[in-house]
This record gives sequence, structure tokens and C-alpha cells, in this order.
Amino acid sequence: MEPVDIRLFYAYLLPIFAFMGGPMATMGGASLKGCGFPAVYNFGDSNSDTGGISAAMTQVPPPNGESFFGHPSGRFCDGRLIIDLIAEKVKLPYLSPYLDSVGTNFRNGANFATGGSSIRPGGFSPFHLGIQISQFIQFKSRTSAVYNQLRTTPPFKSNLPRPRDFSKALYTFDIGQNDLAYGFQHTNEEQVRASIPDILSQFSKAVHQLYKEGARFFWIHNTGPIGCLPYSVIYDKSKPNNLDQSGCVKPQNEMAQEFNRQLKDKVSQLRLQLPYGAFTYVDVYSVKYALISNAQNQGFVDPMNFCCGSFYGYHIDCGKKATVNGTVYGNPCHHPSKYISWDGIHYSQAANLWVANRILNGSFSNPPVSIEQLSHQFYWFCEVLPSFAPEQ
Repeated sequence: MEPVDIRLFYAYLLPIFAFMGGPMATMGGASLKGCGFPAVYNFGDSNSDTGGISAAMTQVPPPNGESFFGHPSGRFCDGRLIIDLIAEKVKLPYLSPYLDSVGTNFRNGANFATGGSSIRPGGFSPFHLGIQISQFIQFKSRTSAVYNQLRTTPPFKSNLPRPRDFSKALYTFDIGQNDLAYGFQHTNEEQVRASIPDILSQFSKAVHQLYKEGARFFWIHNTGPIGCLPYSVIYDKSKPNNLDQSGCVKPQNEMAQEFNRQLKDKVSQLRLQLPYGAFTYVDVYSVKYALISNAQNQGFVDPMNFCCGSFYGYHIDCGKKATVNGTVYGNPCHHPSKYISWDGIHYSQAANLWVANRILNGSFSNPPVSIEQLSHQFYWFCEVLPSFAPEQ
């Protein structure tokens, strides 16, 4: 049987499925609901790190995690990240970080994202995207070998991914912000702009590697308005002339928009180069900027305020305190849900929920499909999906 071009799904079948009644639609009497993604594999930076850098380097301290988990969870947030909300939407457990050796369960995927990561090497973190892809390839090879060697089903086998699920999983990306941030800190604007094609070339290489390993379903976030981070505004040396009407650093946001324009073009190229892949490009930038520019009408405080840590007068990381001349710096706020920014760099759980509610329904996706449609309406692909996998 010849493999079916997955682009036919986007062009013809998905609109039909949606017209038939959404996630509960049926085909041939069979429910489509039971054929969702069996796993999610995520690659990214601190915007989607669920504990990788905390396990590898230094534990993320309280009050991180207080609003949802009640304790630090390895996330740079008071609660859930967008990747957590994606897992909820596709009815899977929260992703265990690949680098965490304690209490992990990889049956339904793994998270290779780590705080500070960039696409290219040489940034804030050693765990750039190329390393994350290498970790995934090793993870897939070793877990598949162990799984296939086990004749029985001991407890730890149930924590391993099923080898057949790798080609049916959703592969998510939220990375690129640190490439720009590092560039702004260590080079100039022209050099940052000139670096974008190489950054995206390496991103494309990573996707090709995953595709070769059998990955077929890709959910790709563009980068957010880096110039709207309170940290960026505080340390921008050119303000106020470079601030826009929302108080964001205009040159940084313009660079993020240029990055996103080229990323969208790169995704279009990937669709042509990898014809059996399904690529969803998600415009996170527009949603985050809409929230920041309309913060008070959405029930939030000034978006340039943040809840935890301090960059005013003294730099105090979230979770730490310092007393200077009788003034205590670093006390967290009492109502994190009123803040868009948790710590000046990362978004609060409330902001993540606001953004997720708008990006996961397909309103800002290309093609315009919701993650639930991708998750639940795959009865047809559950039947033909084995033919998508490359020969092993």
C-alpha cells in the first residue's frame, strides 16, 4: 500500500470531519474520540520546561509552582505552562522532563525543553535544540530496545513509551526567544537580523531529524513579543524613544516579527520537503501582544509589573530576597492571577491560560485547526498511520 499524503487530511478530510460534528463525530460507526495522540514530545526553553533545568542544574525554588502544584514543580511559573495546558487538552498526563531521574513516567511522552535553551549552540544554556534532538534519538532507541526485550509487563515497563507510538505522537516546539535575547545582549541589531536564516536552518535540520525518526505531527509556536517582557523594558538602554504604545521595546518586537515571518516561510518549505508530515504553525506572538496591549480590560494589572523577584534597584531572582538599607527586595505578590508576568521574564499561569484558550482552538493556527481536532479526529489515520512510518 502506498503511503497517503497527509496533506490530503488538511485539504479535504479535516473540514469534512469538523462539519460532521467536531471531536465526537464518527466514521463508519466508529468513534473518532478514542484515537487521539498517545504521546507528546516537546522541545523548547523555559517557556515549556517542566523541570529539565531544575533537575540538571539548580532546583527552581518556591514560590514557583504555588498557584497550582502547591510547591516548586521545576517550572518558572506560579503554576501551569502552555505545554501543560496542551497535555490537558489532548487528555494526557503532564510531561515528565527527560533529564529528571526521579518519579518520571514516559509512557505518554517526554519533555526535552530546558530553561535558557536556544536553537543554535553557544547561548545561555548547553542544552540547545541540537542536543535536545540527540537526546530524543537516544531516548527513542534505548527505550524501544528495553521495551522489546521485556517479555513480561513489570511495573517499570508501563513507564516506557510504546515503540509504535513514536510515529503517532505530537511533536511540539516553543523555542527561538533565547536566540534573539542572547543576540541582543551580545551583538547588535543588524547582527541579530543577519543570524535569523542560520537559526532557522538549524531548526529545519532538527525537524528533518525527527521526521527521519518517524515523527509526523508537528505543532510549532512562533516566538512571543520579547520586547514586552518587563526585563527587556527595564534594561533597554534606548528607552523611551524605542517604546511603542503598549510600553514594549519596539526594535526587539520588530525582530521577533521578522523571525516569525521567516519561521512561517520555513514551515511552508518543510511541508513541501516532508510530504507525509502535518505541520501546524501557531501565532503565539499575536495572542500575547493582544493580551499585553489590553491587559487592564482583561482584568490584569499593568503588564510591566511582575509578581516575583525584582529588577528595580537590585536584581533579585524569584525565590530569593535581599534587605538593603532596611528595604526588603524580592517579596512575591499576593495575587499572581492579576499579573501577566510572573517574574519579569516568564508568564504567569493566569496569562498562560488566557493565551492557551486562544491558540488551542485553532484561531491563530495555520492551517486553522484546533489541537482537539488534531487529537480526536484521526480515525482514518489510525488505520493508515503505520504506512507513514519509515522502514526501520
